[in-house]
Amino acid sequence: MIVDLPSTTTSQVNKKMVELRESGGAVALGRVLTLAIVTSDGAEVEPSIQAANDASREHPARVIVVARGTRQAAARLDAQIRIGGDAGASEVIVLRLYGPLADEGAGSVIPFLLPDAPIVVWWPSDAPEYPAKDPIGALAHRRITDAAADEDPIGALQARARSYTNGDTDLAWTRLTSWRALLAAALDLPPFESVTSATVTGASSSPSTDLLSAWLASYLQVPVRRVQHSRGPGIVSAVLERPSGNVEIVRPDGRNGSLSQPGQPDRQVALHRRDIRDCLTEELRRLDPDEIYEATLQGLAEIVRGEETQETGVPEAPEQTEQTEQTEHTEHTEQRA
Repeated sequence: MIVDLPSTTTSQVNKKMVELRESGGAVALGRVLTLAIVTSDGAEVEPSIQAANDASREHPARVIVVARGTRQAAARLDAQIRIGGDAGASEVIVLRLYGPLADEGAGSVIPFLLPDAPIVVWWPSDAPEYPAKDPIGALAHRRITDAAADEDPIGALQARARSYTNGDTDLAWTRLTSWRALLAAALDLPPFESVTSATVTGASSSPSTDLLSAWLASYLQVPVRRVQHSRGPGIVSAVLERPSGNVEIVRPDGRNGSLSQPGQPDRQVALHRRDIRDCLTEELRRLDPDEIYEATLQGLAEIVRGEETQETGVPEAPEQTEQTEQTEHTEHTEQRA
């Protein structure tokens, strides 16, 4: 069932929801969380709702869609309520905000939050630079972004590293789950040798490729080379170099990959590029901080700083080094005295 409420208010929407629950028997008691989707009022609204509906079959939720319209229009709130088969296992509230209301998303969301239930905010695109400081993001226990949907995916990913707060995550990271699982499982098989270096190849605009490189560098503590390639979408290959032979995963077409490792026959593995529904469903399974993602972002930031230092070629000032050494010598002398 879909009920449209043009030019309405949040109190009228709440009143209508109560009427629908009383008349149709729909209740919100089985909802385990509130999922707020913040997007522009355009073509991506319906795909985002569909992904949330599919994810709700595992995570029943109240879905609040904040669709921001043009700011040049008169102030207006158009609402839509979806329940039953049109909302999957959820109840969906679509709020289309126009004019000055377009910047008042938090005030429109608060009246519909489920009491005593976790809050997750998802930006399908155009995420704020600091999600945790966004008015709606500040309400959430978990904040989901997608660097791959940004006009500058790599720049967006680097911004995530600068602004990370506990509870942040990005779907570019979620798309790596299968790659990480295969690489970790391969290292659990003989020969049990240390990895000496690694190479990750992928499209130049693939943030997942950068994250996989940073993850390997952080947890293997080895040099990792990031190679740009246009042969396939996203990540094309990952190679872990060891003395007895390399562990290599190659996925040229974005669907199927091959795994090669010493002492084992080559095998075909399913490595299709994960869609939004699968990634969103996985992220809703956990509401605690993702420490591995945080460490990977820190590793990515270190890689970026190293590249910037190499490009500028500016070493530390000698006089600053000399002054530091003199200060340390003085402090050491005072301690001995």
